[in-house]
This record gives sequence, structure tokens and C-alpha cells, in this order.
Amino acid sequence: MAAAEGKKIIKLKSSDGKEFEVEQAVAMESQMIRHMIEDDYTDNGLSLRNVDSKILSMVIEYCNKHVQAKAANTSEFGGGARASNATSAVPAAPAEYLKNLDANFVKVDKATIFDLMLV
Repeated sequence: MAAAEGKKIIKLKSSDGKEFEVEQAVAMESQMIRHMIEDDYTDNGLSLRNVDSKILSMVIEYCNKHVQAKAANTSEFGGGARASNATSAVPAAPAEYLKNLDANFVKVDKATIFDLMLV
């Protein structure tokens, strides 16, 4: 596994064979993946046999946005507005952003909700 800028990268493999490389902090946002990492199942990447690439990519995107928002929130000690930059999609109010993100994330059909809950 490669490390970029000192950040550990975790390889996730979906049930349909697609591989995703994500920062460990992003992967740890998923409770299921967190347990697999904590149990040291990461030597050859994590094989998620019950998760297809569509669902896994949705989860990775969701987790990545949560990590970005947490980073933005902790970097703002005064709680003031944050200047946006080209690499961040998180607005000045991370808590409100996450609330909206969570609400929109679950606006999918029941089958997709079930699949998302597995991850």
C-alpha cells in the first residue's frame, strides 16, 4: 500500500472486483471498515464481498466529505467563515453542510438504503 504525504492508504475491493484506494481516515468513517482495519485485515487490502462498486463509491464519497468537513471544523478555532479554495467542497458552516449531506444521502430507494447500511 502506498502512502501519500504521510497518510496511510487503504485499498478497498468491491464484490464486482473494482478497487478503490482511500486514505485511512476516510475508510475509518465506515464502522464496518473501521472494525476490519482495527482487526488488522488490511495487509492485501479489504475485500468487501457484499458491497458492489456503485455502493462503495457512494460510501467513499460520503465518508470523504465527512472527513473534509471535520478538518474544516477543527481548523476554524474561532468558528468564523472559512475562505474556500479549489480543493475543498466544504462551505464555511461544516455542521450545516453535514446535516444537508446526511439528509440528501438517504434520498435513495429502499434497496440502496439497505445496501448502504451494510457498509
